[in-house]
Amino acid sequence: MKIALIGYGKMGKMIEEIALGRGHEIVSIIDINNQEDFESEAFASADVAIEFTNPTAAYGNYLKAWSKGVKVVSGSTGWMKEHGDEVREACANGKTLFWASNFSIGVAIFSAVNRYLAKIMNQFAQYNVEMEETHHVHKLDHPSGTAITLGEEIIENIDRLNGWDAKLETADAPKGAVEAGVLPIHCYRRGEVPGIHTIRYDSDADCITITHDAHSRRGFALGAVLAAEYAKEHEGLLTISDMFKF
Repeated sequence: MKIALIGYGKMGKMIEEIALGRGHEIVSIIDINNQEDFESEAFASADVAIEFTNPTAAYGNYLKAWSKGVKVVSGSTGWMKEHGDEVREACANGKTLFWASNFSIGVAIFSAVNRYLAKIMNQFAQYNVEMEETHHVHKLDHPSGTAITLGEEIIENIDRLNGWDAKLETADAPKGAVEAGVLPIHCYRRGEVPGIHTIRYDSDADCITITHDAHSRRGFALGAVLAAEYAKEHEGLLTISDMFKF
């Protein structure tokens, strides 16, 4: 398969390594300094472009790739509120975007467990639920896209919740009071942490906790390449649940 990379930071380089190891060809690498290469024959020859950039650039990158007939796999977050409707319309009309807030296979499994546990806990109002997410200090958005996805899964399955509220916390600051009907998401930024997500159900009697702790970004990169392999053979707006059938 011919792959183009959009964004060539740590994640892009790891994706390149894994893609080459799986026998794929990198035909184009586009970063901030060579945007003109979107117009190149090499980019247009790609079967799929894998895009990891930032919220302000992502949607424009999709449009540039689609204009060349190139399918897109993207892990960029933060663009959905402003451009979600346009992306859904484009994918309903023949474009392809495989989007995930997190491509880790482990996170996909964790997400399935999260949904199942939330369905069970909907019956037990004595448990208060909250989430903590920790990422490296370079991550600008909070909460993370993964935390938003997990939080929305919880809200969809627990009737007593109607929204979430995220706060950027410090290790020594006391957590504020929790508003009724709201899922609190406590966000921490520490060192070079790849990503930790913890969901906690707490009652007077006991506490139930599930956690996903990424050891490195490698799991995310492998998942993105697997998504590209899937997207090559499928069309429309695709997600992790399409690929893994959870």
